[in-house]
Amino acid sequence: MAVRRTLDLVQQFALSFHPRSLPPMLRATYSRELLAWMFLPIMLGAVEGGTMAVIVKKAFAGAPGVSDAWLDWAVATVTAAPTVANLTSFWWASLSSGRGKVRFISALQVATSVCVALIALAPWNAFGLALLVLLTLVARTTWTGVVTIRTAVWGANYPKADRARIAGKMATVQSIALALVGVLIGTAMDRDSGAFHWLFPMVATGGIVGTLIYRRVRLRGQRRLARAELDGRAGRRPSFSLVGIARVLAEDALYRKFMFWMFIFGLGNLMLQAPLAIVLVDGFAVGYRESILITAAIPAILMPLSIPAWSRLLDRRHVVEFRAVHAWSFVLASLLQVLGSAFGSLALFFAASVATGVAFGGGVLAWNLGHHDFAPAHRDSEYMGVHVTLTGVRGLIAPFLAVSIYRHFDQGVAGAAGAGVWVFGVCFALNVIGALGFVRMRRTLLAARAASGPAVAGHD
Repeated sequence: MAVRRTLDLVQQFALSFHPRSLPPMLRATYSRELLAWMFLPIMLGAVEGGTMAVIVKKAFAGAPGVSDAWLDWAVATVTAAPTVANLTSFWWASLSSGRGKVRFISALQVATSVCVALIALAPWNAFGLALLVLLTLVARTTWTGVVTIRTAVWGANYPKADRARIAGKMATVQSIALALVGVLIGTAMDRDSGAFHWLFPMVATGGIVGTLIYRRVRLRGQRRLARAELDGRAGRRPSFSLVGIARVLAEDALYRKFMFWMFIFGLGNLMLQAPLAIVLVDGFAVGYRESILITAAIPAILMPLSIPAWSRLLDRRHVVEFRAVHAWSFVLASLLQVLGSAFGSLALFFAASVATGVAFGGGVLAWNLGHHDFAPAHRDSEYMGVHVTLTGVRGLIAPFLAVSIYRHFDQGVAGAAGAGVWVFGVCFALNVIGALGFVRMRRTLLAARAASGPAVAGHD
């Protein structure tokens, strides 16, 4: 009975992706996009932060001219790349204004694929490591352009009532593909640490195939959208402005407090990944596949599976209330990493990876939607811009701060596992402080709501 129930659930899950689950006018565009997003993540999986961190740490260990310190800083850099690349989203949005969105996205997809393929040329020395890091940074930057401009395509092609469901399906397909590619790369490189020389061109081909499919997507109202972007209303174009960021934070005290606690909490989260890859290699001598499973594959699989449960909570609550609950999932993940280092238990790191995947499911929802609970409709992009920028700033700080702490204690008597306790302990402390900050904000919000009635911002 249980087996049949499980099979029925799997069948329902698979059928939910069929174009017939959507209104007829959306099916052709959705079919092309979904198929494209089955191939594009094959390329993207090679430069995911967790996967690339393991490749850098293991494949270039002992390479001529590469010191242990340089290797660890390279791990920090490739880990920082996806988040820091967020800082370019304003530039991509402005650059694509008035241009054909699908063609522009396709060009960026090709550029990302080329960068991934070129990583195969990196020789086993200091120059090769520098080339790999540089190409990873460029690839993540061009991919940020894809993600930024893609929102305009979705906004034009899919009605609001269907948009979130479609985006969720795309994210699920991408997560599954990223996890499978990570395992494939890890398995191949366990057999041959130089396998990236042929693996990366192979996975880059997936990106090219995905691009060829994506180019056939039609953007509804493309000419009208282009005219609206070029009609001289430059003030409506997204742009990076420190003055604008300062103005939003100065005018909205509640959002300012939320961003303050998000910075502390998010700093702890973003500090976790770089030392994780280092500790797994230095402290546990784990192979490629197990390392990538812990750093990338398991979280990627569990993230979309946890999104429905988190979305139900977010639908009923203000994002402050949501974070006051959700934050503790990251607290648990960081605590498990502390305990894993303290007791030398790889099983606890696998458990932490599961907790991280569940936490990411809620995090991606709150990151993309949370600002709506603060922003007036006409200032939505300003508020999101503040969040994106501050995320990029802490992404620039966090991995390097974490590696600094790790190396400080690793140089002493602590060793890799002992240094892991210290660095993960700092992450845990920051997570707890941030979570308590959200709890305090929730109390203030609920008190204000009780005093003012349901008009206070929120989902209620």
